[in-house]
Amino acid sequence: MNDRPVAPNGFALITVMLVVVIVALVATGAALMGSAHTLGNRYYDRQSNLDAAALEGLEWARARVNGDDALYPDAGYTTLENGVPVMDGAGDTIPGLRRWVYVGPTGTTSGQYGVFGSIVSVVRDPGGGAVVRRSQVFEESFAKFAYFTDIEPSNISFGGGDQLFGPVHTNDYLKIYSSGATFHEDVTTAKSVQGSSYGTFKKGYQESAATIPMPETAELTKLQTQAAAGGTSFSTGSPGGSGEAYLRIEFVAVDLDLDGSVAGADEGFFRVYRSTDARWVSGDAPSTGLRNSQQCGHYHPDGTFVAAADHPWNGPDSWVASLSNSKRRCYLGGADSIFGGFTPTDSKGAWDQWTGAVHPALAGKPEAQYLFPLDRSLNPDFKGVIYVNGKVVISGVLRGRVTLASNDDIIIGDDITYASDPGLGTCDDILGIFSGDDVIVADNTMNSAQQPGPGNNWVSYDDTQNEFIHGIVLALDIFTVENYASGATKAEKCEGSNWGRGCLYLTGGIIQNTRGAVGTIGWNGGTGYVKRYSYDKCGATAPPPYFPTTGHFTKGQLYWVDPTGFSISSYFDMLSS
Repeated sequence: MNDRPVAPNGFALITVMLVVVIVALVATGAALMGSAHTLGNRYYDRQSNLDAAALEGLEWARARVNGDDALYPDAGYTTLENGVPVMDGAGDTIPGLRRWVYVGPTGTTSGQYGVFGSIVSVVRDPGGGAVVRRSQVFEESFAKFAYFTDIEPSNISFGGGDQLFGPVHTNDYLKIYSSGATFHEDVTTAKSVQGSSYGTFKKGYQESAATIPMPETAELTKLQTQAAAGGTSFSTGSPGGSGEAYLRIEFVAVDLDLDGSVAGADEGFFRVYRSTDARWVSGDAPSTGLRNSQQCGHYHPDGTFVAAADHPWNGPDSWVASLSNSKRRCYLGGADSIFGGFTPTDSKGAWDQWTGAVHPALAGKPEAQYLFPLDRSLNPDFKGVIYVNGKVVISGVLRGRVTLASNDDIIIGDDITYASDPGLGTCDDILGIFSGDDVIVADNTMNSAQQPGPGNNWVSYDDTQNEFIHGIVLALDIFTVENYASGATKAEKCEGSNWGRGCLYLTGGIIQNTRGAVGTIGWNGGTGYVKRYSYDKCGATAPPPYFPTTGHFTKGQLYWVDPTGFSISSYFDMLSS
């Protein structure tokens, strides 16, 4: 007999009804979830379309201003698109989407620290959706290049194991000898590479690249204006000799706080010396020979420098002996060492006075009023620019960030180095050397070995047998060495090899209209210098003040901007304030 209990009919009905309700709820939930998923997909698609259209607008605008620099304003902003329909990749209009694109300078707009700007792209749809995207852009400085030319002469090529670090560009054919060259960074040419099989390209190379025009002389006028504002614009004449000038600028780093270092921001200065005797200023031997030199001689045992002209003709301390002594030296005109200390005015010339405030640590020192500060604490109007109307000779130790410009030749009279080692990459010190004509390494008594008299051996008169240049050179004509094909052929060694004037150690970059020569190769040595060039990455990341730019805008940071209540005029005002 079956004795299991039988459920009442009412309880069974309730159970069935509960199951039906649960199933309905599950079905409703599934429908709602499906609907939400569909709405989410639609929202995602909508935002993706808006975002893609805005980003496309940013790149389109950057291409426009790179193709036509007139579209980039000096101030404010330019409207490149004003509510135009948006096209897809196939060229079809995307229904309802409209775009507005603007470009203009932002941040520090003076150009002292580079040229920075923003492109803003706004996209809206009929449903009230909107996105605003901003791309920071900056103009590439010519200081980014390790090597740049507009014209490569037919008789000069890379070779001999040349090693080039940093970006290289030429608007001409890039030629390589069979002796080979290695390029460690990007290489571009507006034409083609000749002898490419002889080159080692660590990052490849690009032919038929866009031509990059050299800066124009109008850039020099801008720099003159900036220098004038800071009281650092000077005017002088221009003698006929290619390595001579009536004015020279010497950079001086002074340990003001006596901590054994010249790394302080206020420890950089420069001095300005003038004379009507260009040979004296430039450190050339007198036309009558070293015998009559007032700036070449030797140090006597008591530490006094005595010029060759002040020595007798004969005897153990004759002029010949003075020029052959182990303590022989030559100096640029006006140098302290010639006179045993700072001399404001001498028989040949005088130092310019600085008319501004003098650093307290310099008070009472004879040179105090002749040191032009390179720091704004003493010269609030200094823009980081020194300008010379005429030829100028430069040398010394730079502490600071400076562009030195001239509408004529800039002549390297002696070593010019940074107070901080450029190899450290701190970018504390940087020099832009911008000439409206040539940048010339002088053939003078410091840079070149000399013969004390006819038939004598070649002798060096500087503290080293090599030349050191820290800086980014930009010449609207050429960078070259004066009389590079003449003089000694093995008087000064370059890293153990016989050569005429030793090594030319240049750390920075060289930008020139036409490639210039620095030496020649012989069977047992050569004239001029052996190139030993290094790249300073600070030229790309922290270029010299107001240094000319290529006109090409590169992408920077991308920003998402809240579209609520967005006003383009208010936004650019904020970015430029």
